[in-house]
Amino acid sequence: MAGSVIAAQMYNLREFTKTRDGLVDALKKVADIGYEAVQLSAIGVELPAKEMKTLLDEAGLTVCCTHIPFARMREDIEGVIAEHRTLDCRYPGVSVPPEEYRNGQGYVRFAAEISTIGKQLAEVGMKFAYHNHSFEMEKYGERLGLETIFEDSDPECVVSILDTYWIQHGGGNPIAWMHRLKGRLPLLHLKDMTIRDGRQIMAEVGEGNLDWEGILEAGEEVGVEWYIVEQDHCERDPFESLAISFNNLKKMGLY
Repeated sequence: MAGSVIAAQMYNLREFTKTRDGLVDALKKVADIGYEAVQLSAIGVELPAKEMKTLLDEAGLTVCCTHIPFARMREDIEGVIAEHRTLDCRYPGVSVPPEEYRNGQGYVRFAAEISTIGKQLAEVGMKFAYHNHSFEMEKYGERLGLETIFEDSDPECVVSILDTYWIQHGGGNPIAWMHRLKGRLPLLHLKDMTIRDGRQIMAEVGEGNLDWEGILEAGEEVGVEWYIVEQDHCERDPFESLAISFNNLKKMGLY
């Protein structure tokens, strides 16, 4: 693991990684900000895992987790495992379930399927990581979709990439959810929320209204390993936004 526990989500920089040269430049700029780790997601240029690892090593970056299509998890788990071994990454992640799973019975089926995949990953020391948005906060009968996913999946091999912004966006309490997922929360997505003209806006960490003191305190209590800065939409240059979030987190005492 890198010395720092703060990682940059490369999805923030998706417009800059459509070519190999663009990716190399983006990785260098991320490292220059001070990040020592990244989450690989939405890289526009397709590279073999070995070449990607070489570029990451050259930039001085490690990989804390990934986002890959759920269909690939189901259909090419051996390839996923081989790729993540090369990247030295323990947490293959999925950002969203396919549309057909986004209903009461669909979430039950999804939980069962990711448990099966998770058991295959656990055999080689990896875990299946699921990233939420706010649509999983819709209730079906007595349970939220997100409750079904984590209550019905295997806690030994399915973990959360909890997103603080999206939990709040869905009407939940990020700190309460962090405690609910204690022991299953190695990865935490950080982006802030502010209000403009009555609309919820994504903001750099520390520039909005989320309770960061409480969130970081809870992170220590529940065993978060990686704090991943993810700002889907930036009103500034995305590299500037990544720098603001990184520097604010350092001021808050996180490194």
